[in-house]
Amino acid sequence: MAKPTTIKIRLNSSAGTGYFYVAKKNSRTMTDKMTVRKYDPVARKHVEFKEGKIK
Repeated sequence: MAKPTTIKIRLNSSAGTGYFYVAKKNSRTMTDKMTVRKYDPVARKHVEFKEGKIK
């Protein structure tokens, strides 16, 4: 069977609160690490979330 094109990634908060989102990304078109500005409810503000592996 072929490998799936989308993989699950974990978006970790750069504020250091330990909060994270789980997202999907197309590993063939987006080869670099994903960074997104999203809301961190622990820090109560928008911060940058960076891609990490799901354990």
